[in-house]
Amino acid sequence: MKKCYKCETKALVYLPQYRIAFCKEHYIEWYLRRLQHTIDEFKMFKKEDKILVAVSGGKDSLSLLDALYKLGYEVAGFHIYLGIGDYSEKSRVVCEEFAKKRSLKLYIIDISQYLASIPKIDELEKRPTCSFCGQIKRYYMNSFAKQNGYNVVATGHNLDDESTTLLLNILNWNIEYLIRQKPVLSEGEGFVRKVKPLLKFTEKENAIYALFSDINYIEEECPFSKNATSIHYKKILSLIEEKSPGTKLRFYLDFLRKLQPHLKEEKPKFMACTICGEPTVSQVCSFCKLKERLSKIL
Repeated sequence: MKKCYKCETKALVYLPQYRIAFCKEHYIEWYLRRLQHTIDEFKMFKKEDKILVAVSGGKDSLSLLDALYKLGYEVAGFHIYLGIGDYSEKSRVVCEEFAKKRSLKLYIIDISQYLASIPKIDELEKRPTCSFCGQIKRYYMNSFAKQNGYNVVATGHNLDDESTTLLLNILNWNIEYLIRQKPVLSEGEGFVRKVKPLLKFTEKENAIYALFSDINYIEEECPFSKNATSIHYKKILSLIEEKSPGTKLRFYLDFLRKLQPHLKEEKPKFMACTICGEPTVSQVCSFCKLKERLSKIL
């Protein structure tokens, strides 16, 4: 039986990549301390910043919002209601209950009021669902943050997400994506700062934090993500991690330290969209083009 390395009581969690075990209290303490260290290491934000946390209703984003709240940051939740049947309804309710319990501000926007639900758009668009859904979410996160006085947008991307994305980008040599795979995307030219504070935490570590912090979250995955290519690569990395604990973290952090700084980004020239005013490389942004296409069909 393993004991907590801080207090010698019976451990409830063992982290093989670090070879340490924790009780409930000291796991939460470790999680918060590691999160703060990550924020400081990558200079993500300071206490005076206003942070909008994108919350889906899942363990990662809700754990992030809860932890930043406990660390004393000025945070609010931002939920985009996608209209994906019971999945979206459960997600919205979970986010609302979470915010109410902690007296946190939660903003919710329903994209069907501006465009159409994701299932409806999926019937009309030829692109993969995750492609246009991601585009829509990025647009609203940036525009909503600016309109409401938030200078930082934080997302719940975890180590599993980042290491899987890195593997996919390397296997396909997507240099453009490798250049932009950073923990912090700086503000400027119409964009707010975007950060990924959970880059060092696995899905399992976030789930444990959620359990110990009494966070109720939706466990179902988005129905449209079931056949995503990334799922298979995530499983492959998890098999490697099982045999060699710490591989994911080493793979991703070594990329950030050894390769990423040498990738030079040719920044496009941004201008304001002539329709909505958001930054774009052409006169009309891709979001407004999508909106225009949908308006002709719906």
